[in-house]
Amino acid sequence: MMVVHPSGYYAWRSNPHSRRSIEDRLLLGHIKQSWLESGAVYGYRKVHEDLRVLGEDCGHNRVYRLMRQAAIRSQTGYHRRPGHRGGVPAVIAPNRLQQQFDVAEPNRVWVTDITYIRTHEGWLFLAAVLDLFSRQVVGWSMQSRMNKELALDALLMAVWRRQPTETVTVHSDQGSQFSSYDWQAFLKAHNLQASMSRRGNCHDNAVAESFFQLLKRERIRRRVYSTREEAKQDVFDYIEMFYNSRRRHGYNNHLSPVDYEKQYFERLASV
Repeated sequence: MMVVHPSGYYAWRSNPHSRRSIEDRLLLGHIKQSWLESGAVYGYRKVHEDLRVLGEDCGHNRVYRLMRQAAIRSQTGYHRRPGHRGGVPAVIAPNRLQQQFDVAEPNRVWVTDITYIRTHEGWLFLAAVLDLFSRQVVGWSMQSRMNKELALDALLMAVWRRQPTETVTVHSDQGSQFSSYDWQAFLKAHNLQASMSRRGNCHDNAVAESFFQLLKRERIRRRVYSTREEAKQDVFDYIEMFYNSRRRHGYNNHLSPVDYEKQYFERLASV
């Protein structure tokens, strides 16, 4: 039997937790807050970045340990719907992008693609346009049919929002929506230059593919949509209220796309 001094015993009774365990409990509260504000999708690396912004002095290994103990984890993994597209495109543009995804300034290269979202009412199709500089979604459109108007509406939003003053390269796959004569006419009328992936090569448009994977694993696979309108509202919330303005992106030095562009323009103004 251990001999414990009475003063030590009563000190333990009044405060049985160590200083380290108390700090861990407080830190876990901040971790849960960051994770919940991300829509329960952040992993330990992005949570650690949030804690650094709050002024918490802790290592990412400690954040990983606490999250693992609390069974808090990121959303990972999404399997693409199987299938293939056939047919010969009407207009084929050269692959000007050549998988050069690092761009030095905004409104130089945009990438675009189309994906699908399942609802009880039927399929909802989403077209998105991203600026490669910051990975910001600068244009999007959602409809019940996958046609050229879907793609054109997303590109029209991008042009209206960004108002580019110089030629922008717009990279897409060889889908019928992007190889139509109407698409080519729109590009020409707005000083945009077409670029297309090689036939059947998804790696040529990897940034657009990556965004859709994020959207699906962080939001869509966590929901069941009764109607297309319900899905539209949720996708809008993800793009505009989370992804563009708040979600930390590794490519952007762990800044959101909006903050990354803001930092870029502040740097330009200070020169």
